[in-house]
Amino acid sequence: MTDSKKPLDTTRRNFIAGSAAAVSTFFIGRPKARAGDAEITLKFATVAPSGTPWSKHTSRLKKRVKEGTDGRVKVKVYLGGGLGDEDSTVSRCRKGGIAGWAGTTAAMASIIPELAALELPYLFPNVTAADDILDNKVTGEVQKMLEKAGFKLLFFSENGHRSIGTNFGFVKSTADLKGKKMRSQSHDVHLNTWRALGASPQPIAVTEAMTALQTGVVDGFDNTPLFTFAASWFQAITHFTLTRHSYQPAMAVMNLDVWNRLPADVQTLIAGDLKAESEYGRKTVRAIGKQLIDNFAPAGVQVHESSRAELDAFAKATKPTHKKFTDKYGSSFYKAIAKHL
Repeated sequence: MTDSKKPLDTTRRNFIAGSAAAVSTFFIGRPKARAGDAEITLKFATVAPSGTPWSKHTSRLKKRVKEGTDGRVKVKVYLGGGLGDEDSTVSRCRKGGIAGWAGTTAAMASIIPELAALELPYLFPNVTAADDILDNKVTGEVQKMLEKAGFKLLFFSENGHRSIGTNFGFVKSTADLKGKKMRSQSHDVHLNTWRALGASPQPIAVTEAMTALQTGVVDGFDNTPLFTFAASWFQAITHFTLTRHSYQPAMAVMNLDVWNRLPADVQTLIAGDLKAESEYGRKTVRAIGKQLIDNFAPAGVQVHESSRAELDAFAKATKPTHKKFTDKYGSSFYKAIAKHL
């Protein structure tokens, strides 16, 4: 933390070690594991630090699998991006080098571009609508796209609503972003959103973003309060504007071939119930949302809650990104979402 910021107490440091979802698994065992084998080890890697909702979710999985198999199957979790960033690990998962992965839909969209429709700016009116659409309306379409690409869907979760952190002041209009270099995820949805807001997007991996912020390569970023604290990016900003311009779901998947090699009882234990696991993941993330926002002030970061007029102006400015997306990637999945809004 910089000298200009008030240090946080130890309890709060532990609490705010939150993170976005990005879990990966690696299966080590015989070509086809059997229920009677002495041991199967499943390695999980995540960019989330310990003490976060996502690390708690993996601990829940570890316990379920260990107890359900009497110790035959061991889940070993590697926290903090030990296997790489989201884009590289999802690619390795597709090739079978990593058995499973979980992260943002934007990262999965590097393989399945249509999925990025879920992150278009101001698409969902609220999280209730987002939950209903993912859990009840387009689940089948998502599963088919994933299976075609070689993945098995385990459950949904979320990173949450992305807002804007800066080192130059609040963002109350597009004029405030003119000429500013802003860290971006690499998908067109995020790049075009920044351009529509007047900024110059800089696609930079999560693992390199903190250095870019500290050295002035970028002037800010967009992400959730959860990830802002998890990655310690709050240390490199002075202002956080709650634009909530993009709702970012997350998902956990496994390589389909690896999944099919697992014995049926282990599959059942890993997957659990899709809806129940999705609800659990979102609930744990949302439970600390307000407290995370409250933590900005003690960290020396000012917060602005965008007005309705400001949000309407941002929504109007970014609306053309929806057509840019459908023109490039097709409108089928986008329409499947939009008809329920």
